[in-house]
Amino acid sequence: MKRLPILLFAIAMMFFNGCAVAGGIFKGGVAIGVIGVVVVILVIIWLFSLFRGK
Repeated sequence: MKRLPILLFAIAMMFFNGCAVAGGIFKGGVAIGVIGVVVVILVIIWLFSLFRGK
């Protein structure tokens, strides 16, 4: 029975590490999403200026 608290502690640490990894992935996903949106908007503006200039 002495090993039960140690086992529960180890399992809890694995779950907390998993949450930290998931949080890091979502933060990276948000940054990539924002960069993607900015790039798409810049390409659309560039295309409008390209066709408007002629």
